[in-house]
Amino acid sequence: MKIIVSKNISAIKLSQQIRNEVFTQEQGIPKHLDLDGLDSDSFHSLAYIDKIAVGVARLTLVENKHAVMARIAVTKNYRGNGVSTKLIDSLLSKARDLSVNSIEVHAHDYLREYYERFGFEYIKQVEEVGEHQLIQMVLDLKST
Repeated sequence: MKIIVSKNISAIKLSQQIRNEVFTQEQGIPKHLDLDGLDSDSFHSLAYIDKIAVGVARLTLVENKHAVMARIAVTKNYRGNGVSTKLIDSLLSKARDLSVNSIEVHAHDYLREYYERFGFEYIKQVEEVGEHQLIQMVLDLKST
């Protein structure tokens, strides 16, 4: 597996294609909720297996050395192979390189324990997207 973190236009387009496949087509999340206008200002982590892009995650820098990790998606045939973990690890590393102090994620409720393994702490339930309940979690990078 190869992971590339980039901000270039080809990474953005490929990220949007994967997200459309997973979020819109598979999970029924309206496309306009995914395309929030933040892609061009974000870092995109892309996972490749045998030169095929199979997963994506996004890191957006916001104010006060804070970042938001979002849009984590792995195509159906490649789930269960550690792709998401590699994507998240790559963005945590990028955030540390950029001296980010904390990262927020709005994750599906059922993924709480998964994110806790990275050190994220549960904050609260937040919005529902489509039919998916999301929770807010934060990772303090100053203490890791």
